[in-house]
Amino acid sequence: MAKGRDSGMPAVDLWESFFDPAGILEALGCQRILGDAVEFGCGYGTFTLPAAQRVSGILYASDIDPTMLTSTAARASRNEVRNIVTEERDFLAFGSGRPDASVSFVMLFNILHVEEAFSLLREAHRNLREGGMAAVIHWKHDMRTPRGPPLAIRPSPEQCAACAERAGFYPQRIVRELPNSPWHWGMLLQRF
Repeated sequence: MAKGRDSGMPAVDLWESFFDPAGILEALGCQRILGDAVEFGCGYGTFTLPAAQRVSGILYASDIDPTMLTSTAARASRNEVRNIVTEERDFLAFGSGRPDASVSFVMLFNILHVEEAFSLLREAHRNLREGGMAAVIHWKHDMRTPRGPPLAIRPSPEQCAACAERAGFYPQRIVRELPNSPWHWGMLLQRF
């Protein structure tokens, strides 16, 4: 398995100081999700648990790194969140493993800097039911951000929206200022 280009994961405490996961989900309009969901690249599970609490079905949290999956599964167990299934997957090469049109929600958080962003958006589209939603967050294109991939590969909201439209999505909302997360922007996409 080959990992997509990335900027590396810092220690969990530093990583989580950059986000307000519940606030971000709320700002993107993700209050209650009926059905199943997929998270592409769950990392430490920073967003997994708050998202799972909003999902009525199963949240399939995938990552290529078994260490990240162990962290996510341990957090779910400690917090008695039982609707998370962790899966080691090279989803860039082999997809999510979910059937066509089988989920209501997809999370693409800090991942669309990969070389195959369009392919990943197409896979998200394939997974979603008609009218399903995909949430995107990414690092702002700003040298002052404390982390993130190199500026040359960070997508702007406009670039993501254009790529998402080509992949079959309608950008519903762009949120340039996320609550307690000054280094990120977000976007909500609907499958059409």
